[in-house]
Amino acid sequence: MNKIYLDNAATTPLSEEVIDAMVNTMKMSFGNPSSTHSFGQEAKICIENVRREIADCLHVTPAEIIFTSCGTESNNMIIKSSVEHLGVERIISSPLEHKCVSECILDMKSRRGVEVNYIRPNEKGDIDLHKLEELLKASDKKTLVSLMHANNEIGNLLDIKKVAELCKANNALFHSDTVQTMAHMNLDFSDIQVDFASCSAHKFHGPKGIGFAFIRKATGLKGIITGGPQERSLRAGTENVAGIVGLGKAWELSLKNMVQYTQHMQEIKDYAVERLSAEISGIKFNGRSAEKENSLYTVLNALLPFKNPLIGLQLDMKGIAISQGSACSSGASKPSMVMMMVLSEDEMDNGTPLRISFSHMTTKEEIDALVLALKEISKDVAIEKTNLEHR
Repeated sequence: MNKIYLDNAATTPLSEEVIDAMVNTMKMSFGNPSSTHSFGQEAKICIENVRREIADCLHVTPAEIIFTSCGTESNNMIIKSSVEHLGVERIISSPLEHKCVSECILDMKSRRGVEVNYIRPNEKGDIDLHKLEELLKASDKKTLVSLMHANNEIGNLLDIKKVAELCKANNALFHSDTVQTMAHMNLDFSDIQVDFASCSAHKFHGPKGIGFAFIRKATGLKGIITGGPQERSLRAGTENVAGIVGLGKAWELSLKNMVQYTQHMQEIKDYAVERLSAEISGIKFNGRSAEKENSLYTVLNALLPFKNPLIGLQLDMKGIAISQGSACSSGASKPSMVMMMVLSEDEMDNGTPLRISFSHMTTKEEIDALVLALKEISKDVAIEKTNLEHR
């Protein structure tokens, strides 16, 4: 059975070039980057080359790129340090954030007494920027705004440049979880005045366990993991040299092929919308995921017109890997907060959300196989429903 992978928003397979670069680094550049001898300095050079490459692409200084283990660590460091070291007393966010952000904010509310204001999205999953402006003007408390660039479940894109302008005009700090858009979109932080952003390499065919935080130098943010001077004293601990090199290679490949990859994935997404709409009667698409404007090309979120909580398992048995929500929430017994925000009670009771996420390796044949599998499952559901009605 040929296996099909359509869960690229959760993680992506490593590129062969990334694996080769990492293996070569583990063999040849094994020194501790903090050591002063040639072995250590060779490893240090590997790290700084990647840091400089990323900084150049984002139009920031190398000192503003801090390597971490992942997007979750980056987001935690930024939010917690903003409260503990920068005096943030209020956080403005939304119910659509990734759990690593939402849980961190709740932790700061519980342990540090931070005031939290949420902007409720509309039924399409959009954030009202007028409401954000009202909240920013409503208090003189030092404020951090934390809003993600692209939603990991429905793919909605936020105008982070406009949000950054609103924050700057109202003396607020702005953090954006950019895990789903780093290396998928051209981001220029000399133009977009975001203060903090995050990245995780495994979202663009790099290794797991490595990412970075963008921390604008002027903010004065301090580290929360102490013990050594690594990463400008913002993140103590011996650096993951092979992981950083893998991140750098994945970043290089993604940016080099961005136009080609973007066009391919948008075509695959459009094809998926067309085929699903034609073959699954009553299917809907959540948020703006089926739209080209204001939607990330890697994510499509569908609402199947029948209830089937086991559909992920059934598709897996047919060799198709897919998600019913974000990977961090996939084991939950209730719908994710994102789905609760964009679906009505009736839709949640009678429909099944499905997140399909693409990579540059996804093919139209794989989409055809998914559509066929869903038709078979929907037919089985209809037969079972008929049998139940006649008992």
